[in-house]
Amino acid sequence: MAQDNRGMIYIAKLKVQLLTMCSRTSSNGGKKPLSALSLHGANNLIPMELALKIVSKIRTKERFSVYVVIPMWPEGEPDSDSVRAILYWQGQTIQMMYQIISQELKSANFENAHPSDYLNFYCLGNREERHREESSSGMVVDDEYVIIGSANINQRSMAGHRDTKIAMGAYQPHYTCTRKKEHPCGQIYGYRMSLWAEHLGCIENCFKYHENLECVRYINNVAEDNWKRYTADEYNQLQGHILKYPIEIGVDGSVNPLPGHELFPDVGGLVLGNPPIFPPVITALSIERNEIGK
Repeated sequence: MAQDNRGMIYIAKLKVQLLTMCSRTSSNGGKKPLSALSLHGANNLIPMELALKIVSKIRTKERFSVYVVIPMWPEGEPDSDSVRAILYWQGQTIQMMYQIISQELKSANFENAHPSDYLNFYCLGNREERHREESSSGMVVDDEYVIIGSANINQRSMAGHRDTKIAMGAYQPHYTCTRKKEHPCGQIYGYRMSLWAEHLGCIENCFKYHENLECVRYINNVAEDNWKRYTADEYNQLQGHILKYPIEIGVDGSVNPLPGHELFPDVGGLVLGNPPIFPPVITALSIERNEIGK
């Protein structure tokens, strides 16, 4: 990644579940189950890496934005035990990311700054169908590098020794910030812009400089307006397909459901799920089966 004042990561279908459902060895050699809020032993480090990248940019006073598109809910019934558990861990992971960013903003004494100035989560929707599932996964970094395929942006897909996945990573050596000394506008940039045009229903000049706060706020405004249209009783056509993920982020990094939208529209199920009612090992096995079945 070029070390300049640009920075953006756009991720489609990031699997952000915090997989803490494992055991770590205690000092006496025995197995000690992790608590629901513990970060120790989490084997999905990608969300942490994203949060720490944002922290590093805050410390150097550079703009950096991460846009994450995830399914509105995982495959399955939103009110089933396994999906509720996945949604719970997903919410814990998102909160972990925002709290890390919030703590750094506070340490840096940034006035009027909010964690959502740097990190945002979205989902896709159609007004007629009420739910749109994005079936491919990918990530675009600084309009220089792209990875796309069936591999989810999570530890188990990227590790190379668990899931059987296919993904392609590519860059154009003549279209990098280092080589061009300006924003790269090659085929990866074109791919990202076409994707945004589909998701946002338009192309704006601010899209080129995706790391800027102007771009972040424009996309958030579209996503928030689309969510209101999506959940309204009267039919209103959406601008593109992007929706705000129905969570509210506090300046301290806390994560709560949007007021009045604690449940998913039409189908029910808590947006932030429930803590697993089974021991961690059983919950982990249930989630493993859910993932393997996809």
